[in-house]
Amino acid sequence: MSDFHLEIDGKKVAAREGMTILEAAREAGIKIPTLCHHEALEPFGGCRLCTVELDMGDWSKMVVSCVYPAAEGLVVRTRSEKVDRIRKTIIELLLAHAPDAFELIDLAKEYGADRDRFDKEASFCIHCGLCVRYCAEVKQAHAIGFVDRGPNKEICFVPELAATVCWDCKECFPLCPTEALQAAFVLVRGLFEKPADAS
Repeated sequence: MSDFHLEIDGKKVAAREGMTILEAAREAGIKIPTLCHHEALEPFGGCRLCTVELDMGDWSKMVVSCVYPAAEGLVVRTRSEKVDRIRKTIIELLLAHAPDAFELIDLAKEYGADRDRFDKEASFCIHCGLCVRYCAEVKQAHAIGFVDRGPNKEICFVPELAATVCWDCKECFPLCPTEALQAAFVLVRGLFEKPADAS
């Protein structure tokens, strides 16, 4: 049984205590795009693609729906001129890092994003953190993490740990929206590859 209701895109939506706007919307069949969210993981709010607009009467507020709590009486717009402009810019920035990612290309078409607006810095990783968080929170292996900071930040397998847990796991691979993870794995695979006679 629902605890309260909020309004999303003009629709009355039931929600329960502890739910985020994103969770309430998805339960109601309302689409909000995300790149860093996964039901098995703690909300992260990293990609900001799930930004929505809250109608506050005389003014509005932009919030990240995967971490913003649903509450009684909220009036939410998942698509508006402001929301679409923010998502378009985010997609364009991400395409500079992963220009060939299918998921980003599809989003670019939906939001009219220019794939060539920003100079390419093709690391292929968009820092969504899904692989790092899944390995830490679900597998509790901590075999992959981020190294460096700012524009130089990238994902990296920890060879000593990856040698014992990654070879037969790879559960994080399907989570990666750009396939950068598979490339990173290939780069370090030689460091912990099983011998030919290994079982």
